Amino acid sequence: MNSQSSADTASLIQGFLWMGGAVLSFLFMAIAGRELSDTMNTFEIMTFRTIVALAITIIFVMRGGWQEIRTERLPLHLLRNIFHFGGQFGWFLGISLLPLATVFALEFTIPIWAALLAVVVLRERLHHARIIAIICGIGGVLIILKPGSEVIDLSSLIVVGAAFGYAVSYIASKPLVATDSPLAILFYMNLIQLPLGLIPAAFSWVPPTMGDVPWIALVGVTGLTAHYCITRAFMVADTLTVIPLDFLRLPMIAVIGFFFYQESIELALFAGAVVIFAGNYYNIRYEAKLISSPEKSEK
Repeated sequence: MNSQSSADTASLIQGFLWMGGAVLSFLFMAIAGRELSDTMNTFEIMTFRTIVALAITIIFVMRGGWQEIRTERLPLHLLRNIFHFGGQFGWFLGISLLPLATVFALEFTIPIWAALLAVVVLRERLHHARIIAIICGIGGVLIILKPGSEVIDLSSLIVVGAAFGYAVSYIASKPLVATDSPLAILFYMNLIQLPLGLIPAAFSWVPPTMGDVPWIALVGVTGLTAHYCITRAFMVADTLTVIPLDFLRLPMIAVIGFFFYQESIELALFAGAVVIFAGNYYNIRYEAKLISSPEKSEK
């Protein structure tokens, strides 16, 4: 095996390990959110999550210097985090109301909404791969929600709305990453979202118990490690190679829900998730080809 092959193999292994870290972070964050929902409301959960994440972020800012968080785009940070806060609220609320696997399956629609928003907001081209991804996303959601066979649960629609909120925040992140550091984006995310959660939480505040403290720490830490691990995975390995590993979140959280929360495992949920993921993956592959060979893009 030559040195280039060894380096590629090492990068691939690192990419899988980082993506595995992201998967585990999302799993533990969901479990922590579910456990905390027994004693406190969603706004309070998000407040504690933000406090922990902000404290950790400030430590890194102090080590790297306050110049790391300089920005001239505060309005865009504000807009991004209003939608990101809405997405987080819907996600944590869904975790408390729905089977964990249902929340994770519907969360896979985020890239679908992001692709649609990129066309509408950023004036990016609506090529055939994005059309396929959007159709698969809508079809997958319909398979999961099964409209007509039963009344669609409002909680499921809240999670779909959360996915849309996340997608808006991702679109807003595109111009931010060109001018602001990742640390600055994290810092302003937590700084802006702290009052957004704290103010409504104060009206029905429940003092946390000692049993809540480990879950509070876990939900705050995993919120940061999930995004950090994903970023690192995409930096060291090809996106198309490591992104399928993210799909393992669904069967893993389904097993956790089955054994620890007595949640049923439905075939329709997995079928819908596969359709959504297939559309996402096809679009990612096509986008990668456009980047590597722009002359082959559609006219």
